[in-house]
Amino acid sequence: METDVATLARQTFNLLVVDDERTLRFTLKESLTEEGYRVTTAADVAEALEVIEREEIHLALVDQKLPDESGIELLKKIKAKRPETQVIIMTAFGKFANAVEAARAGCYDYVGKPFELDHIKLIVHNALKETRLAEEVTRLRAAQRQKTGSTLVLGGSNRMRKLFETIQKVAATGSSTVLLQGETGVGKELFAREVHDLGLVREGPFVEVNCSAFPDNLLESELFGYEKGAFTDAKRTKKGLMELANGGTLFLDEIGEMSTGLQAKLLRALEGKRFRRVGGTTDIHVDTRIVAATNRVLKELVEEGTFREDLFYRLDVIRIVIPPLRERPEDVPALVAHFVAAYNRELGKTVKGPNDDAMGLLMAYGWPGNVRELRNVIERAILLESDEWILPEHLPIEIVGATGSGTQVLEARLNREGGITTLAQAERVAIEMALAHAGGNKTRAAEALGISRQTLRTKLKEYRIDSLAGHGG
Repeated sequence: METDVATLARQTFNLLVVDDERTLRFTLKESLTEEGYRVTTAADVAEALEVIEREEIHLALVDQKLPDESGIELLKKIKAKRPETQVIIMTAFGKFANAVEAARAGCYDYVGKPFELDHIKLIVHNALKETRLAEEVTRLRAAQRQKTGSTLVLGGSNRMRKLFETIQKVAATGSSTVLLQGETGVGKELFAREVHDLGLVREGPFVEVNCSAFPDNLLESELFGYEKGAFTDAKRTKKGLMELANGGTLFLDEIGEMSTGLQAKLLRALEGKRFRRVGGTTDIHVDTRIVAATNRVLKELVEEGTFREDLFYRLDVIRIVIPPLRERPEDVPALVAHFVAAYNRELGKTVKGPNDDAMGLLMAYGWPGNVRELRNVIERAILLESDEWILPEHLPIEIVGATGSGTQVLEARLNREGGITTLAQAERVAIEMALAHAGGNKTRAAEALGISRQTLRTKLKEYRIDSLAGHGG
């Protein structure tokens, strides 16, 4: 981790430590300064807010109990002034009773006192890594938009270019509801952002919620907010996401996972552009554009009785179907180039990209995980390998095995490790080669090796060939 931390530190991140205990402030400042960060300290909320006003703070370590106000209140004030600042809460009270409230307010993590300094360093490192990635994504989007007028990586397929033309027309329609349909990993959120950024509401907020991430009661309060006293933990009035997205776009991801009861409430809100907070008695009017997305076929859910037909037709004003990556392999080179550039910057590498053989494998693969899977493959190759080019042996076995070239690739990988040195190593390579030829199917691989499927399963665990253990058969 030291090299990665040093890379982060060279960017001169500004940290703020807020604690009324002088010794702890000094210890944390000394320790984090040694890591290369610029550290400022404060003893209470008032002093901390003065620092926030005059300096750009990337991360704040905040004690839960401060002399003038609670750490949670400071968290909220920091997020109100600087939403991009990461906040870590330190608590001396064992189990953090306000963890849910802190998470909702945007707390990155919390740590109990006393703690190991190495543990704090690791949390700070991970938080700042997210900050750097978010900044890089923003920068790349801006560069991509300046270059092509879009943040989407369109590649060479006519299908995607026609899809972008449709997005441009849809965005110009104003507040028409848009339904995005496509498999998991195709990038539906990017398309939703494109509808927002090219539309008349581009200056308004873009607010997103994953409908599958919340149970019904929490999703309702997230969408519509709640009044103080509406339920046991409602200590104050809270605005919902639909209200926060007023004048902008609300992106409802995985809309097919919403319960039918909540679907009815959403339909009323869409029809009348008004709703009531949970526990409220007054209608709240909003002008919010709705973009919904699903990896399921809503019409089929309607027929099954799990999705309301009236809501389906209300959402299905403009439907955009995003094709999976396997149907547009000509887009792979452009996506690869985009991800290589992004991870080179993030990881401080200078990888040129895949060589011809590796690119051929990437274009021939079926990509069941779509663009998300491709991104992860490129990140792993750049992170773990030190070669100038991404070679076939740097790619996951399921990719090289899918094209029948697994034997040569595995042999090359073994040679790079110095050749066969033990019987166990040879056995492991034989198993990997058999799985590559079988496309990850364990039954066919076991037959090719002349062993039972159970023996193969045991060997997979013994050699920790986890990436193959979950594939077919």
